[in-house]
Amino acid sequence: MPADPHTPDSAVEPAAGRTFPPGFLWGTATASYQIEGAVDTDGRTPSIWDTFSHTPGKVRNGDTGDRATDHYHRWREDVALLADLGVGAYRFSLAWPRVQPTGRGPALEKGLDFYRRLTDELLEKGIQPVATLYHWDLPQELEDAGGWPERDTAERFAEYAALAGEALGDRVRTWITLNEPWCSAFLGYGSGVHAPGRTEPEASLRAAHHLNLGHGLAVQALRSATPAGTQVSLTLNLHQVRPLTDSPEDADAVRRIDGTANRVFTGPILHGAYPADVQEDTAHLTDWSFVRDGDTETIRQPLDFLGVNYYSPTLVSAARGDGDHGADGHGASSHSPWPSGEGVAFHRSPGETTAMGWTIDPDGLYDLLLRVRDEVPGLPVMICENGAAFHDYADPEGAVRDPERIAYLHGHLAAMHRAMEAGVDLRGYFLWSLLDNFEWGHGYSKRFGLVHVDYPTGRRTPKDSARWYGQVARSNSLPAGS
Repeated sequence: MPADPHTPDSAVEPAAGRTFPPGFLWGTATASYQIEGAVDTDGRTPSIWDTFSHTPGKVRNGDTGDRATDHYHRWREDVALLADLGVGAYRFSLAWPRVQPTGRGPALEKGLDFYRRLTDELLEKGIQPVATLYHWDLPQELEDAGGWPERDTAERFAEYAALAGEALGDRVRTWITLNEPWCSAFLGYGSGVHAPGRTEPEASLRAAHHLNLGHGLAVQALRSATPAGTQVSLTLNLHQVRPLTDSPEDADAVRRIDGTANRVFTGPILHGAYPADVQEDTAHLTDWSFVRDGDTETIRQPLDFLGVNYYSPTLVSAARGDGDHGADGHGASSHSPWPSGEGVAFHRSPGETTAMGWTIDPDGLYDLLLRVRDEVPGLPVMICENGAAFHDYADPEGAVRDPERIAYLHGHLAAMHRAMEAGVDLRGYFLWSLLDNFEWGHGYSKRFGLVHVDYPTGRRTPKDSARWYGQVARSNSLPAGS
């Protein structure tokens, strides 16, 4: 058998010490706007990403999600790919404007029917559906009324959660309320590199709070609308923030960024309060009067697990006036997404990088999981996104060779295993992504998929990494010899 653990033909027999616990959940993930297309079909109305992507200069090459990978029409083919892959779960998101076009009022049955068909097919293939309520496609009408900086949006989100839970709760037993609210709040309303493209630091903090509040209200709504035993959580892209040096100044830079990267969410969601230092660091922007009595109690709902997304660590220092700048790892902008980032410089972590320019660092995932273990003992964890973009292409024979992705995945799965040996209660892993797709501000220029998509034709071609990951999922272990 090949000795190279990155070779797709590696044997699937468990390697000593690299087997995962029975029942460990292996899956892949997608998001509605990135794959569905059919943006004006069956009553769907525009989301903020429809508006943003059609605004000149916002997305590379003027790309939009109008067609994306046409999953709305090719969903059976995509479920068949999942079945061939051998994963036990599929994490997808509902398009809010497909289910509730104005963000208010009754659900649109044609929109719900699409997700009913999808989940029925998944269940028939033995694949567990995991539904995310919000992966950034806010109905444009709600943004026109103020968007996430307004309290009403959180209340509308709870109504939408109830509609989704009532319609799909008999099929979907695992729900995620929000995906990466940091991006929604601070890239959408702070730096403006994500929809809706606003650059209003104070509004980004209000958005963060109302996303938190919307999460708490949605958890309550889902638990009321779904059967007992349904699992409910949210997914945070927790940042592993590191100092450039051991200086006290750099340590304080870490504290400041950790505040609005992580603790502005984990504080109220896990502990029932916003950290005092975060409020002090942002006092020049807001007095936090948008937090009303009882809000943090509503936000702190019992969770069945914590969803964690990880791609790359964040390296910071105190600004030294030498041209340091506030790059955020998600695209250049003259506006910073960090409301507590004054006087902080961002640096590229050393090491190899992906096509996104993100440093490949599995140790960052290990460290992050241990932090979660220590902060919330007893709360199970799921990796809800992890993966990498590389410059993938089909060779003359039609194959897509991606050994870099296999190496990336191997390193991060090994880090997960080490974390579990260190006491992390990790229950599952969702690889990002099943398909190459619309990568937000990067358009179609970045490919994260296990499956290559030829965008003009829609043709799907599993990459070598798909075969490798399928072997991992089926054997519940890293390949022998690794």
